[in-house]
Amino acid sequence: MAEKIATREAYGKALVEFADKYDYVVLDADLAEATKTGMFKKACPDRFFDCGIAEGNMITVAAGLAAAGKVAFASSFAMFAAGRAFEQVRNSVGYPHLNVKIGATHAGITVGEDGATHQCLEDIALMRTIPGMVVVSPADAVEARAAVETAITTYGPFYMRFGRAAVPVINDRPDYKFELGKGVLLRDGKDVTIIATGIMVSMALEAAETLAAEGIDARVINIHTIKPIDREIIVKAAKETGAIVTAEEHNIIGGLGAAVSEVVCEECPVPVVKVGVNDSFGRSGKVQPLLEMYGLTPANIVEKAKKAISLK
Repeated sequence: MAEKIATREAYGKALVEFADKYDYVVLDADLAEATKTGMFKKACPDRFFDCGIAEGNMITVAAGLAAAGKVAFASSFAMFAAGRAFEQVRNSVGYPHLNVKIGATHAGITVGEDGATHQCLEDIALMRTIPGMVVVSPADAVEARAAVETAITTYGPFYMRFGRAAVPVINDRPDYKFELGKGVLLRDGKDVTIIATGIMVSMALEAAETLAAEGIDARVINIHTIKPIDREIIVKAAKETGAIVTAEEHNIIGGLGAAVSEVVCEECPVPVVKVGVNDSFGRSGKVQPLLEMYGLTPANIVEKAKKAISLK
């Protein structure tokens, strides 16, 4: 069984790991223990700034530091970093295209008992509308670490989406390479393509195994960079398999499914069936029951794959 690590944990560890190699500062909004930036605070107290429960101000301070030549990481829960501080992200970071990296943790319904107010299902949609904003949703701890280093070494605004719950490590292999804007083919197939992001990638692989046992050959693609999206890998999949399923821990409006649909509609129209939260808020509860309640399961991916094939 694969080891399970929360991507927020990997984020915190990566900030500490790269501290001697690169020059950057980290800001948080009174949530350092939860976002795991507390690890960096302990290791590099002179490069850490707690801005208190004032996310808009934190983003503006990060923008000022970036304007002064710093690489600035700003962290909070996704609901606050993308939602509460949207205006500051848009106008103070996106518009001047500053070198601010937003580390947004506790995204999606896997926040669990924190409930609907904290379960951000809109952040990908919000962030991908900001011109020049890179949006990354790592599938596991390995990818989260790689995303952090790439954010440090790539100029411009980044939004990185991390989760609270521990998820299987699927990229711990010698040939793994993180390349910004490039999807990863995890499994080839000819009958249908499953395109997933974040925690849904491991579920997509599980669904493909179930489909294979039923004689259905499913291709699985990990899209860790939702913006800029890998148009080439999506179009190739549409042409070669003729049907696509997308899977995300996000509202089906404006997220990965919408981004894939935009590409497919323009370049190679085929059926696209979405697995995600169907235009509703989350609710308080244990993680696994919530995933089942909202259809974020391998079984639902299997069902939607069969539907996509039937629509060819």
